[in-house]
Amino acid sequence: MGKIFGYPAFDEKGEKILTTYDNDYQDMLMDIRVYRMKLGQERIFCREGEETAVLLLSGKVGFSGGGVSATVSRKDVFSEGPWCLHVCTGTEVRVSAAGETEILVQRTKNEREFAPKLYSPQDAPWKYSCVGKFGDVAKRQVNTIFDHDIAPWSNMVLGEVLNDPGNWSGYLPHRHPQPETYYFKFDRPEGFGASFVGDEVFKSVDGSFSAIPGGRLHPQAVAPGFRMYTCWMIRHLEGRPWLQTDRCEDKRYTWLHDAEF
Repeated sequence: MGKIFGYPAFDEKGEKILTTYDNDYQDMLMDIRVYRMKLGQERIFCREGEETAVLLLSGKVGFSGGGVSATVSRKDVFSEGPWCLHVCTGTEVRVSAAGETEILVQRTKNEREFAPKLYSPQDAPWKYSCVGKFGDVAKRQVNTIFDHDIAPWSNMVLGEVLNDPGNWSGYLPHRHPQPETYYFKFDRPEGFGASFVGDEVFKSVDGSFSAIPGGRLHPQAVAPGFRMYTCWMIRHLEGRPWLQTDRCEDKRYTWLHDAEF
């Protein structure tokens, strides 16, 4: 069993490595990295046998790949929705920074060919979940950029969560067979939260992540006074893609659905 929490740093080239196929987080079955880019810098991503999703976290970039070309911007993950370019095996993606920029790149093995897609904030609108439930302390905003229903040719799921200060997400405690990775950002540098994976818990801070093996419970919370952003990434299993119906809540806590607060 690999590690489940990580506090990686950016190297001198602006790359931060989260999970790979052969590091301590290989159970995630994904290659996930974050990049900081400076004005005028260009990065090129292309791998045979893998699909690639490039998510803009902040800044302004030119995206091009597979015949898709666009210049897009995002002030930050707390005030504007996502732009994401998703391409299949062997498709080259070029990202050109028009200012200080941060991107997240999610990859996994996939030999299928499919047309490139640039997802916009209109494709993945924020929606509140759990409003009024559990004393209204599990209310959070969620978007799904793509999943099995949206992109059945993909082996991945990609979405985002915004926690209100002091609130929980992933609540009730739940599990699913597929591995999932969370990448955390906070609206203030001293912000923090708590990420639970099974019976283990770690302090989530800006730029940290959790690598959740399939079958492990994983609720999380953010401290009062801070907003927490989570990029959630799931790897479908062979013959067992992640579906909303795979979410299995711990029966010890399901009584809370009918509790009065």
